Amino acid sequence: MDAVRTAIMSNRFNAIVEEASAAVYRTAHTTFVKLVQDYQCALATPDGDMFAYPMMSGVNVFIGSPLRPTLDAIGRENLKPGDIVITNDPFSTDGLVTHLMDVTLLYPIFREDKLIAVGWSFVHASDIGGAVPGSISPAFTEVFQEGLRVRPTKLYEGGVLNKTIKSIFEDNSRIPAELWGDIQAMISGLKSMDRRINELCDRYGRDMVEEGMRDVIGYSETKARAVIQKIPKGVYSFADYLEGINEGQLAYFSVTLTVRDGELDVDFTGTDPQLAAAYNLVTGATTHPYVVQCLITFILTMDPLTPRNSGILRAIHAHAPRGTVLNAVFPASGGSRAASATRAYDIIMGCLNQALPGGVGAAGAGMAGVIVVSAPDPRTGRDRVNVINTIHGGGGGRRISDGVDGTEVRYSQRMVPSEVIEVETPMIMRAIRIVPDSRRAGRFASGAALEMEMENTANRAVMTVRNMNRFVFAPWGFRGGEQGLLGRTVVNPGRADERSIGKISVLEMGRDDVVRITSPTGGGFGNPMERDLGAISTEIENGMLSRERAAEVYAVAFDAEGQIDKTKTEANRKERGEPDLPDFNFCAERERQDYVWPMAARRRLASMALSFELRIRSQLVGNVHKRMMKAGTPVNDEILQNAVREEAIRLGGNRVLASDHSARS
Repeated sequence: MDAVRTAIMSNRFNAIVEEASAAVYRTAHTTFVKLVQDYQCALATPDGDMFAYPMMSGVNVFIGSPLRPTLDAIGRENLKPGDIVITNDPFSTDGLVTHLMDVTLLYPIFREDKLIAVGWSFVHASDIGGAVPGSISPAFTEVFQEGLRVRPTKLYEGGVLNKTIKSIFEDNSRIPAELWGDIQAMISGLKSMDRRINELCDRYGRDMVEEGMRDVIGYSETKARAVIQKIPKGVYSFADYLEGINEGQLAYFSVTLTVRDGELDVDFTGTDPQLAAAYNLVTGATTHPYVVQCLITFILTMDPLTPRNSGILRAIHAHAPRGTVLNAVFPASGGSRAASATRAYDIIMGCLNQALPGGVGAAGAGMAGVIVVSAPDPRTGRDRVNVINTIHGGGGGRRISDGVDGTEVRYSQRMVPSEVIEVETPMIMRAIRIVPDSRRAGRFASGAALEMEMENTANRAVMTVRNMNRFVFAPWGFRGGEQGLLGRTVVNPGRADERSIGKISVLEMGRDDVVRITSPTGGGFGNPMERDLGAISTEIENGMLSRERAAEVYAVAFDAEGQIDKTKTEANRKERGEPDLPDFNFCAERERQDYVWPMAARRRLASMALSFELRIRSQLVGNVHKRMMKAGTPVNDEILQNAVREEAIRLGGNRVLASDHSARS
């Protein structure tokens, strides 16, 4: 590998994908693409290895997504210039598509009749059909409810549009013109990449460009391994819960991170079976970037000059058993799969906190809510589906800095301006604000909660919000940091008909109805008694921290003028003594669950369930879990074996044959 040539090629490739990404962004039709930027494009080798991925726009979570299974299924020999393949099927692509709404294109790039690269692009379609506007409800139990599903097929063949395929997509969407506009935007970006790659071949020759693709991937791998080498070797485990949409519905997420010489093994064994809810994610047989995003982010943070390509993943070996919520099988629903990816991020960070001296950070808000409304268009009177906004929550405190207000570092989605919302929909944005006194205490505080208040001015409107979470299990603090705040949703606040509704699946709104969503917040990081007084003073001055809360959580004393009295504050902190600081500060509900369900027992339950028929797995786990929680005593292996056996008999379920089970996993 020639270092100078590799650097030149890396910069050239990056420029190509950045230009293409900007083209998609600037020519898209739907709000979710052109403003929220839930889309992306990239370049891959004919083998399916991504060698260039943008960073300036679009989402950043799919670096190294698995193209190989789809290309193998299509057959590279069946591709020719002018072809464009379209799909939105997670199952036949083995995780290239992660839910039906991500309409995906593959564009073969040829040079002198040889396939030298493949362009990839996706947009999150704001509606792909299905039972609700926007296609996604977390309450859906199977993929058929979520809309149109198309296996990889040619939208264009030899440059000729397949009008039947185009019509299938348009006929199954509530917003056909906008959907087709987004697809055309992707095509513009893909054609841009084709043109620029061939220009690069004109300048350097095909062989050098192909060698450059391999070299930049190898360079990225080398840099990733160098970062991993600095993580202390060992085996680290962590677990957390994802809240389902129904009351009491939970999914257990478990990971074991093994660090060895320049490599990471990430084993999600012990994670619950796929849910009868739309939180399932298909990740396939190889390391999927969506579930190891925490590690990719860590590597890029430690070495920002690492090229963004599939080389990063070569040192990360992830495994999620088939049939689990992190690697679901047909016919699992998956519209809200981002909630599961978020929890995977959290549990890996829990392992890194154990592995690295000083830790990394507290849990973030753990929510990536996307608010969608279907209502009559105020300009045309016809029903229209619109993304209103995204709502995340305050980020967790970090080892060297506070969390970010109203969002987390893992999310790259942008906010929709209120003016656009009020032009395109009948919704009035009464408030978008960060919430005072919501930052969680620590040496480094969490970010503040975000609150949105929306009023419907139409006769009717239907609101769905996907990926809401952390309404029961608060985000954990680290090394003495305060645990996060829970999310909440209130309809018609301050009125006689005010009601708290928790997570939203489908909310019917009448004229003048108001909904207020308050996000969770991440946890604090480090001992609050060590927080800098200057930072506290700034928070008080800008109205984000009350003096009462400062006195309560930071032991701050004030003089007669209301200024911080440093001497008295220091005395107060000494009087409180040296606290006994656990590494992880879990909420009371998490501690209650952990008392009954030690990690080993809960992992065992999840793994045992996979030996039964798919149709009863999730119900078996849920029933046994609730039964043991009701008993309230710690679960041991004998109790667990008996409970699983009895519940399986009650449900009429049979164990699958060993050969069938291995084939599924």
